[in-house]
Amino acid sequence: MTDISRTAYLRFTRAPSVKELRTIFTPTPTDVAFVATHARGPAQKFALMILLKVYQRLQYFPDLQTIPGAVINHIRSVMEYPPDLVPDIASATLYRYYAAIRTHLEVKSQGKELRHSAARAMHQAAQVMESPADLINAATQTLLIEHYELPAFSTLDRMAWRIRRLVNTGIYQRVLARSSTEQQQTFSRLLEGDGTSPFTVFDRIKEAPKSATLTHLDEWLSRLLWLQSLGNMHPLLEGVRPAKITHLAQEAGSLYPSDLLDFSEAKRFTLLACLIFQATVSTRDEIVQMFLKRIARLTEKAKQELERLRKEERAITEHLVEVLADVVQASADAKDVAERGSQVSVILERAGGQALLQEQCEQVSAHHGDRYQPFLKKFYGSHRKALFQVIKTLDLRSTTSDLTLVEAMQFILVHEQSPKQYVEATFDLPFASKKWQRTILVRRKGKTWFARHHLETCVFSYLAEELKSGDLCVAGSEQFADYRDQLLSWEECEPKVAAYCQQLNLPATAEGFVSHLRTWLTEVAAEVDRTRPENHSLLINEKGEPSLRKTRAKGPPDGLAQLEEALHEQIPERHLLDVIVRIEQLTGFRRHLGPLSGNEPKTDDAWERQALAIFAYGTNLGPQQMARHLRGHLSADQIAHIDRRHMTTEKLDAALRDVINCFNRYTLPHYWGDEKRAAADGTQYELAEENLLAEQHIRYGGFGGIAYHHVSDMYIMLFTQFIACGVWEAVHILDGLIRNQSDVSPTTVHADTQGQNLPVFGLSYMLGIKLLPRIRNWKDLKFYRPSKETTYEHIDALFRDNVIDWNLLATHWQDLLRVAISIQEGKVLPSMLLRKLTTSSHKNRLYQAFHALGCVHRTVFLLTLISDVKLREVIHRATNKVEQYNALEDWVRFAGGGTMYARAFEEQEKLVKYTGLLTNCIILDNTLEISAALNTLAREGCIPTIDELAALSPYQTRHIKRFGNYEIDLSAVPALIADDLTFPLEAPTEPAPIESVQEP
Repeated sequence: MTDISRTAYLRFTRAPSVKELRTIFTPTPTDVAFVATHARGPAQKFALMILLKVYQRLQYFPDLQTIPGAVINHIRSVMEYPPDLVPDIASATLYRYYAAIRTHLEVKSQGKELRHSAARAMHQAAQVMESPADLINAATQTLLIEHYELPAFSTLDRMAWRIRRLVNTGIYQRVLARSSTEQQQTFSRLLEGDGTSPFTVFDRIKEAPKSATLTHLDEWLSRLLWLQSLGNMHPLLEGVRPAKITHLAQEAGSLYPSDLLDFSEAKRFTLLACLIFQATVSTRDEIVQMFLKRIARLTEKAKQELERLRKEERAITEHLVEVLADVVQASADAKDVAERGSQVSVILERAGGQALLQEQCEQVSAHHGDRYQPFLKKFYGSHRKALFQVIKTLDLRSTTSDLTLVEAMQFILVHEQSPKQYVEATFDLPFASKKWQRTILVRRKGKTWFARHHLETCVFSYLAEELKSGDLCVAGSEQFADYRDQLLSWEECEPKVAAYCQQLNLPATAEGFVSHLRTWLTEVAAEVDRTRPENHSLLINEKGEPSLRKTRAKGPPDGLAQLEEALHEQIPERHLLDVIVRIEQLTGFRRHLGPLSGNEPKTDDAWERQALAIFAYGTNLGPQQMARHLRGHLSADQIAHIDRRHMTTEKLDAALRDVINCFNRYTLPHYWGDEKRAAADGTQYELAEENLLAEQHIRYGGFGGIAYHHVSDMYIMLFTQFIACGVWEAVHILDGLIRNQSDVSPTTVHADTQGQNLPVFGLSYMLGIKLLPRIRNWKDLKFYRPSKETTYEHIDALFRDNVIDWNLLATHWQDLLRVAISIQEGKVLPSMLLRKLTTSSHKNRLYQAFHALGCVHRTVFLLTLISDVKLREVIHRATNKVEQYNALEDWVRFAGGGTMYARAFEEQEKLVKYTGLLTNCIILDNTLEISAALNTLAREGCIPTIDELAALSPYQTRHIKRFGNYEIDLSAVPALIADDLTFPLEAPTEPAPIESVQEP
């Protein structure tokens, strides 16, 4: 039977808090009027009110013995009944009360229609979900929407297991029936060992990519061909939902060959088909990533060579001038053309030969033209074979009507084996810049020729650029698929436009949209210009460059230090493992953890093992070191088994969501910040070098990846993900808000310089998200006028000649809405599009549209920034909080020198989420301990001020122990006091504005 705690089936909390009792179980005037109509005496009214409030909470009538005494006492107190009054819930009147409540609340009772509705919801959910708990949740949600009374949990549980079995068995049988005998035999051989190694061919499918060296690129190209040789999985999996394929592949990847042999033939075959399908898609993505990194490395080497040449240019130039002087002198002294030619040939050979001199001329020309392109050829030779193999193996397609780059790619493929250094230029290169064309095109014998190797390096360079911009896609890829296929069509979007625009308070026509933006920019700029004489913090020099005077921040409240010390004395010392257990007791987040198969854990101590795994991976201790500290209680393999079979990023996200929601229910966090604000920032994780994601990062220093966090203004972490160092962080800034499913839903996001660019400003506007970053060197950014004719008295120098292209916005209004509505409907993540939009492209109309919209949005932001000192203070405070969170997380990840050794991206992201969950447990535990300590101090007559409360932080670690023997005694962990603040307080006040001061 499914553990009820793993589902959303409503039930009583273990110890309802005072806030929960007041919010949920307090009778309303409507409730009182209903009870007065249907019951007579106090005992009867008391009983009916209890049943009514309990049903409103649970949506079913529970066993009367399970109703908490705290609920009964609260209702008795509110209704002002005497303490000795006992509710009269006699069996004779019980069912009459049930019927009256159902009629009053207009709910439908149990019956055939209810079972059919629940079964339909479960059957639909089983197409994409695996766990019976998820099917129960889907049925519960459907029944509540349709105003049905929930049936007994055991009824839903039996239905869920039966329907899941029917749906999965059907999928397994269909996949097996579509396969040939040869495919079945091939799959069987994958699980067979050769007797000399503990590994099988099956383990090769699960291999993670290594760093993007040429050797590893060759290996991965061979891997793709091998995976394709196992057969085409598309016909086998036709009709199976992508989410189901992903889940089954994930389950297969967590298993050993011996585990798969325990399954039925149909299930085993389906799991392998899903794993091969997913591995093939991932391998294509990884090949493209390696290709992009190799091209980037070649480009970097060429630029370094250009820089080196600049230092040596004088000697080369003098040498060439001497050769030219000798040639001129020889020509003057020669008696005839034959002698002149002979002497020139001797001079050229003496100077190093024609080839060397020509190369030196190209180098000097490249230097003076600031062209690195000619130097790519020097490093290209070692890469040529692998790069050609990439474009022969992958199916590259244009996503625009411009096919010139694809045609150029086909041209170099045709001439791959040609021994000629030059080939006749039979087509134009409109995609290539002037510097590239100058490098490639050569005039010889009255014709224009391509320098073949330069043409090849040019084509490969532009292939990389257009893969990043989305102008090229890879068939059968995921990250580099055609983004147009992921968007809703305009026909699908059009019926949703009016509601979406109304939600964001935007006009629902292109003309109205442009007029709205123009008015917004015009009014903000005019207001900033009008108040400029009063804005003493803004300086504009004679070049039109703005700057802001430094501001002095408000200091901490006078009594803060004494309050923090008093709180520290009240908070007991506790081990980090105990924190995990205590927070799970409060939130029940373990309901999301468990076997990937959806079955219940088979061991009685499953939660204890899961808690130890969270600690081991969240602190970066790892299973080996964790096992050494457990005195034989668990082995490293057992801990790794929990990580592999019980934990996924989705399960950890769900556990995080429970912790965040619990945190949000308490009062104290709302004095710390605004729940509608969040800040995003990254912190570097060191990675083992044999890793595809790892890169050297200029900003952070070191070699690794980035854990990118979205942290609420109330201190709790809302969402975290792992990204490569070479990725512009702004690509992922909106994902955290879109993918965050907790009750804390920010609409404003702060970041640093890496968290913004023009397309991100544009997309955030279309999603109704306020982007307010802290930008380094903001004065170098462009301000845009509403029109050429618009001038300003005081701030005109800021704008120069930059003007918004309103016609472009009107033309692409539909494209803007298609993207926004597609994201809202969950068809695509912002990062999938922003990867394309952060690379400049003259072909990509989405880039052009969001760039133009970003010009409007960012100009309004910059104008507001320079005129509003309060906004600058808010941005500074919010971004400081996320930096403080990063410091706390570093404290949590104390083991292994902070180096992450996992190679697979899925495992890397899982480790980041382990640490995020562990850190959030500390934040929630500290919040509860601070609340309890404040209540104790209040009872002693020490009530803090609002400013003192607002200055407290849950990022406390002095009382938490991290070291020692790691043991859990679930019965010995002290229970949480889950009460909220119990003393009266005023509502939080806005922080006072800070004063401007002159720079020293």
